[in-house]
Amino acid sequence: MTEIYVSTDVETDGPIPGPHSMLSFASAAYTADKLLISTFTANLETLPDATGHPKTMRWWQTQPEAWRACREDLQPPRAAMKKYLAWLKRLPGDPVFVGYPAAFDFMFVAWYLIRFTGENPFSHSALDIKTFAMAMMKTGYRESTKRQMPRRWFDDLPHTHQALDDAIEQGALFCNMLEEHKR
Repeated sequence: MTEIYVSTDVETDGPIPGPHSMLSFASAAYTADKLLISTFTANLETLPDATGHPKTMRWWQTQPEAWRACREDLQPPRAAMKKYLAWLKRLPGDPVFVGYPAAFDFMFVAWYLIRFTGENPFSHSALDIKTFAMAMMKTGYRESTKRQMPRRWFDDLPHTHQALDDAIEQGALFCNMLEEHKR
């Protein structure tokens, strides 16, 4: 079966799921040749008994437009994750989670999927764009930032801290890197 690269971005109110909430998330499903086949996005109600982490909430104060965007049209987490699971299952191939950094975004998405649907169609398939860049650039992990990456890897897409914009932008980045790696 074909792999579908599911570039995913989350916005949260803290560093870990459970004590903190995923506020918004979005995925952009790409084929290896950079065809964007589908997107999914949802803004979530916060978890009961969860609170915003002070450091994260201070950061949100510097991003008022993104904060407003992730607090509109809120859905209960269970309903949103069930819709997301159904969307993932309709993709025309095996989903591979893609994130920047994958460790953070995947942690939230996997936790929410298991907590609210009982399953995670990604299993443990999560690809980290930063690690891929490290390998391609032959640099250290901490040196493999977007600022250090070659401009040719980037399309002219916004990075707004709004989950869908960022998922699309990072998915295109990954596909451009994948294409160069294949050559």
